[in-house]
Amino acid sequence: MSAFTLNDQFERQVFANGYVLVNGVQMHAENGQRFQIPPAVLKKHVDNGHFVEIRIDSPRFSAHPDAPANCVCQHCQEEATKPILAHEQPATLLKLPSQEVPSRGWGEEFWVRVSQHHDQLLKVVVDNPLYEARLHELHQGDEIVIHEDHILAVHSMHRQELLLQMSAAELKELAEWLK
Repeated sequence: MSAFTLNDQFERQVFANGYVLVNGVQMHAENGQRFQIPPAVLKKHVDNGHFVEIRIDSPRFSAHPDAPANCVCQHCQEEATKPILAHEQPATLLKLPSQEVPSRGWGEEFWVRVSQHHDQLLKVVVDNPLYEARLHELHQGDEIVIHEDHILAVHSMHRQELLLQMSAAELKELAEWLK
């Protein structure tokens, strides 16, 4: 598949109900250390078969009506304006029983498996059953195209492989980022 085709798929990709892929680089810029993402030097080595975490969200929805006042994020301990559903592991690695969660328009973080990486675009396959599928119409097994900027995490099982692919200069860049 050519880069043009991958770019074309990315440009034409639309999710239902105003859902969009969350740009991790932008979220990190807005939230600093409270929203950590992997460095670009690591993301550029993500390859076929690797798992990465991404988020989809829609500005059309806000916190649910029965949410407590001053709902607090479990990660950063700051006020949360809208819950984000999270999948801790790819379904391929950890099978969980089906869970019924009412659709409320929340954001959702989930794992995808990379099937193609060209320049900064990646074709990926959704690797979790998604709770909000009725609203964003994205399901386990669907293929989508993401940009490296959408990557929120690279699965820890790939760390050693990624490090072995890096040049000395890239390892130095990673070490600087880790400080």
